[in-house]
Amino acid sequence: MASTLVVMAGPVAAQESNFDRFNEVSNTLVLDNIFIFVCAVLVFLMQAGFAMVEAGLTRAKNAANIMMKNLMDASLGVLVFALVGWGIAYPGDFGIDGWFGFAGFGVKDFFGTSLGDISSDDFYPLIPSVDFFFQAAFAAAAATIVSGAVAGRTKFKGYLVYTVVITALIYPVVVSWQWGGGWLSERGFVDFAGSGLVHMTGGVAALMGAIVIGPRIGKFGEDGKPRAIPGHSIPLAILGVFLLFIGWFGFNPGSQLQADAAVPALAVLTAFAAGAGAVTAMGVSWLTLGKPDVSMAGNGMLAGLVAICSGIGDLSPIGTLITGAVAGLLVVFAVLTIERAGIDDPVGAFSVHGVCGFWGLLATGLLSSSNSLAGHESSPGLLLGGGGGLFVDQLVGGVAIAIFVAVTSGVLFVALKATNMLRVDPEEEIAGLDVAEHGSPGYAVENAAGLTVDLSGRPVVGAPSGTSKQEASLA
Repeated sequence: MASTLVVMAGPVAAQESNFDRFNEVSNTLVLDNIFIFVCAVLVFLMQAGFAMVEAGLTRAKNAANIMMKNLMDASLGVLVFALVGWGIAYPGDFGIDGWFGFAGFGVKDFFGTSLGDISSDDFYPLIPSVDFFFQAAFAAAAATIVSGAVAGRTKFKGYLVYTVVITALIYPVVVSWQWGGGWLSERGFVDFAGSGLVHMTGGVAALMGAIVIGPRIGKFGEDGKPRAIPGHSIPLAILGVFLLFIGWFGFNPGSQLQADAAVPALAVLTAFAAGAGAVTAMGVSWLTLGKPDVSMAGNGMLAGLVAICSGIGDLSPIGTLITGAVAGLLVVFAVLTIERAGIDDPVGAFSVHGVCGFWGLLATGLLSSSNSLAGHESSPGLLLGGGGGLFVDQLVGGVAIAIFVAVTSGVLFVALKATNMLRVDPEEEIAGLDVAEHGSPGYAVENAAGLTVDLSGRPVVGAPSGTSKQEASLA
């Protein structure tokens, strides 16, 4: 089909145009760009998965607010990344010795008249619009990780400010260190699909947001012990996990940046890591909690997927299974430890993306093989006789990402808190952010009296009279 399109499209215009040049290049270039475009669509589909996981694991009265935040992560995030973030992530020349650079506002060869100036020599394997589309999907994914960690108590306008800052500055700077040719790439740091660059960035920012904003009303008792606040729809959350799983087949194979023979193997390894993470988390939760916890198993699958992103191009199938299984183990204990530390992360965002993203970087340094699917020169990991060089590079990179994101996002959240833009009032939190922030509930029914109420039977205008804040918050 591709060859037919190339042959038929050429004679459309009488004079040679930029798009005619595209029609003259090899079928390989065309197929590569179509492949990456489809992968980008799959990565954007992950926004729906994130929204469903976050909404399902939190209370019904905040479901619409969760959806709105994820909608803006995708919408506002893409625009801001195009305007500012792209020029920082891929600066060309660094002004500060591999640490920071800026290529200017907008996307070169995308917003100007040279949109169609396409040739295999200049842009192989990707044309600018496809390249940007794929990278923007990653930026939006990094931004939305924070949403679940601060769910149920965040002002919408403050969240919009956060989305702008992470997609315009924080995430692009981290990406520039590796994928943009910065100092981490010069060290030999490996992060094929973003365990550190994407997931640790979002995960560490999620932790800082959860710490600065504080726990939800009623989450911790007077003795400081955590109380369970169950999510309103486990089925919705697990459907979201499945959507994320599907999206990861664009996330990891797409990071190969061309449609070659490695793509099917990358897809299989992605599935291996997901399965190992889910099964391990199920087993560990069964042993520690007495029953196989559904949400833990779902987070275990996501943990395995996060962890394998870094080394998927360099790990063997056995190394992949080990990486996913350890991630499934880590995520259960991380969720429990974070909660016992007095930090309220309703969906386990830091545990999944921060902890397991860091583990993914280290796993690459430990288990990397000498046979690279990614097409680059690969060094064996520490446990496979390669010495400690790669492991040190991975450790340094992970620590640097964690420190930078913790400082920058921490300053951002503290500034939002100081300007009263971070947390809603207690009355609004109790009523639910669907009504308080957006004017209508995510779920509404009509009672026998003809009044519109939420699923708890409460009028949508707020909490019922005579109900204490603590009782209402646990409803």
